Amino acid sequence: MPDPRVKHFWDGELEVARWFARQVDGFEGVSWDMYYLYGPEAEWKTVPGPLGYSGGAIYRERETLRTQVSILLRK
Repeated sequence: MPDPRVKHFWDGELEVARWFARQVDGFEGVSWDMYYLYGPEAEWKTVPGPLGYSGGAIYRERETLRTQVSILLRK
């Protein structure tokens, strides 16, 4: 994303994708092509929460994602 607020990190070992699969989605594996949206009340303790919205595949659900981001931005 060409936005100065966005930070890009490479996770070649898929540690983040495995962590989200296990901790947020509740399965052993890899969370591919997913999004997780948290509102302003969210806190990251052991697991971030409360989860506002999530979904995937991102491109297929892009309009839903756009709507959910718009809702969160109004809070």
